[in-house]
Formats: sequence, structure tokens, C-alpha cells
Amino acid sequence: MSKESPPCQAQACDLQDCLGRNTYHPEKCDNILRQLYECCQQMYKANPQSESSACPIPNVVDRWMKDHAK
Repeated sequence: MSKESPPCQAQACDLQDCLGRNTYHPEKCDNILRQLYECCQQMYKANPQSESSACPIPNVVDRWMKDHAK
């Protein structure tokens, strides 16, 4: 059994920590949320069949990235 974390798990944990610290100001975590979605997008691009408990399904990631373009 592998003890390796799922892809993008570190970013998901960072986001949870940030949201916990900024309960009333979640917008302070926007940059960490972007890092998570970028990680997920890269994972899906590398292998469209990838799965990670840290990432939403691919079409949600794609939609979020389009809606939050830099």
C-alpha cells in the first residue's frame, strides 16, 4: 500500500488551513484556491483519467479556470 498523498493534496490542505484562519474573509485565500485549481488542471492535462480526492471533476476545474482567468 502506497503512503503517497493524492495529487494536489498539499494545495488542498493549504486551502483548508487558510480558510480556517480566515473564516470571515475567505477571499484572502483566493491565491491558494487558484494554486489548487492550477494543480488539478495540470494533473488532468497530463492524464485525463487521473483522479484525486483533492480535486473537483475536470469540467468543474475547467469552468472555474475560465471564470477566473488572470
